[in-house]
Amino acid sequence: MIPQNIIYNAAYPRSYGNEFTLFDHGEGCYIYDVIGKKYLDFGSGIAVNSLGYGREDLAKAAYEQMKKIPHTSNLYTSEATLLLADKLTSFGNFSAVHFGNSGTEANEAAIKFARLYSKRKKGNGNHKIIAFECGFHGRSMGALSCTYNPHYREDCEPLVPGVEFLPYNDVETLKKTVNSTYAAIIVEVIQGEGGLRCMTPEFAEALNQVCAANDVLLIADEVQTGLARTGYPFASGMVNLNPDIITLAKPLGGGLPLSATLIPEKVNELLQPGDHGSTFGGNPVACAVANQVLEVLLFPPFLFEVMEKGNYLKKKIQELKSRFSCIGELKGAGMLQGFEVNTPAGYDGDLSKDLIKKCRENGLLLLRSGVNVIRLAPPLVISEKELDEGFDIIAKCMENKLK
Repeated sequence: MIPQNIIYNAAYPRSYGNEFTLFDHGEGCYIYDVIGKKYLDFGSGIAVNSLGYGREDLAKAAYEQMKKIPHTSNLYTSEATLLLADKLTSFGNFSAVHFGNSGTEANEAAIKFARLYSKRKKGNGNHKIIAFECGFHGRSMGALSCTYNPHYREDCEPLVPGVEFLPYNDVETLKKTVNSTYAAIIVEVIQGEGGLRCMTPEFAEALNQVCAANDVLLIADEVQTGLARTGYPFASGMVNLNPDIITLAKPLGGGLPLSATLIPEKVNELLQPGDHGSTFGGNPVACAVANQVLEVLLFPPFLFEVMEKGNYLKKKIQELKSRFSCIGELKGAGMLQGFEVNTPAGYDGDLSKDLIKKCRENGLLLLRSGVNVIRLAPPLVISEKELDEGFDIIAKCMENKLK
């Protein structure tokens, strides 16, 4: 039987679509499907595979831990899990970390901790949460309540009450709205699903001020931007945001499911046994791999290299923009950047969607953000030569589509 690299009608929910490329293995920044076709990955499995594919060091860490013990539950612990907790809490004013399995779970934990803190510190009625227009924080009911896009929300309503949406980067509205009746503000430094809009330093400073003045917990959703994606350990450092809680996930487990919610002592001291938990959270195998991931991602010379690659990525996008009038505003920062693709008059279809499909057919994987933004989140180990290769494919596909 001849293997098929495109699978239709898999036994998955229809919410996942109807067409899947069937991948087999990867090496470096390339991934191969089951018939051997090679793809350059500019999406990293949605910013998960920051160290690329085929890493012997990560495979060894997983293998060695798997031989010892694959799971403990949250009734017990392991050396790998303790070590990871120590590492993560050392990167800021944090005293504890709640481990989960996904970015959504990390944000659910953050929302829950914020409401527990506010009720126990300020009393009943101080439970409201502020999120922002075009923000995305997950698809489970609490995280979904803080996700702006009506497409995700409306058919699942009623959601968790008490969430309000404010305009992103609007300092005046923020200052007029926030008072001590709010429990938390949850925000992305770069809106991953919201068109890659970046937080301004002025907005970051306003968030710092209003949260401190009103004892409102500031939650930075760093699920996509954390752990070196912008050249900083956390993207919050890029704009001097001072979050009380940071949520992490995507690159943390090196491809294995793992998330972390970092909390300060003022929150931790009010928590009681049973307030929250996760059977699989802090899985020893995932944590063993994560310890190795952090050794690479947070090594200062590596962070510097990421910043340099981010500058080169921006240069390549600018060069592309100079060639094609349909390319609009440049978006994002570091190694999470992108560009608007405006569908020309008379074009039959959606150019941004068609470009993603055409690039995949030509061996390049891209992501989308918002309505018409091409999102680029390649592995952080990518070379300038590989970036050149990817942009050559994009340019070739754009020329073909715009003829």
